Amino acid sequence: MAGGGRTFRRRVSEFWKIWPIAPYTGEVCDVVFLDGIWIARHVVVLIASTRGRVLAWHLAQSECSEAWAALMLRIPAPVMAVSDGSSGLAKAARAIWPATRIQRCLFHVFESVKRCTTTRPKLDCGRELYTLARKLLKAKDAGAAAAWLVEYAGWCTKWERFLREFTLKDGKKQYTHERLRKARNILNRLAKEGTMFTFVELQEELGGTWESTNNAIEGGVNAQLRKLLRNHSGMTTMHRIKAVFWWCYAHTECPLAPAEVLRMMPTDGDVEGLFASASSNRKENDGAPEEYGLGIAWGEFHMPTEYRQ
Repeated sequence: MAGGGRTFRRRVSEFWKIWPIAPYTGEVCDVVFLDGIWIARHVVVLIASTRGRVLAWHLAQSECSEAWAALMLRIPAPVMAVSDGSSGLAKAARAIWPATRIQRCLFHVFESVKRCTTTRPKLDCGRELYTLARKLLKAKDAGAAAAWLVEYAGWCTKWERFLREFTLKDGKKQYTHERLRKARNILNRLAKEGTMFTFVELQEELGGTWESTNNAIEGGVNAQLRKLLRNHSGMTTMHRIKAVFWWCYAHTECPLAPAEVLRMMPTDGDVEGLFASASSNRKENDGAPEEYGLGIAWGEFHMPTEYRQ
């Protein structure tokens, strides 16, 4: 579009009033990747995608089970869902997608262990655990997964007494190797839940290749959205939210033509409950139209079912 900065902003001002909503297709996918991108404090957009396209998104205050459930209601239950283990997702999946198998992203498991051990552990126990965590990324079949679990069980037995060491501080027990214990507890919980090698189980049951990480959404969606927000860092919170919505909509399988978008999509005027009354002492400008009040009424903007189109 021709024109300088102010002219351009004036010409595109009408588009900021539109809320792009994910189309409801009813398509059942084998694998769905789930993750959230934070826009500001208490503002997160939860996103569901397959490899190469976005399925749905949901605006929420946090990654709680209610928010994840609202997103899941827009999508038919897949065979497997891959996530980084965000809070509330497992609870929502049990309620909305009871038959869906959950795969914990193995790269995020490795990162969780690495944060506890660092990349250069000083203790033999930490070095062995870090090596085990790296091997986890290479376990791609049933044999490798079983060998990893056996090796991990051996590590737990070997260092059990070492990890029980503690000192007394002010009469309270304080474990000497608290960070290593934390890494062990993470792996123990995931092994008990059975979410680390879901992809291997599906390979054995259904054949084919199944995803073990959520790199498809991390690199294909989240990285692009962070780049978008970084390149346009001066946007208000509301514009940042809508920019994410627009990007997600543009990367759905069949976005509508521009004329249909203008006709079908809701605007600020349509969504009367988008903003609720709040304190008149405004602490920060979130870009909200004044007539809607000052705070987002999050419960009013959940659209778990098919919109009017």
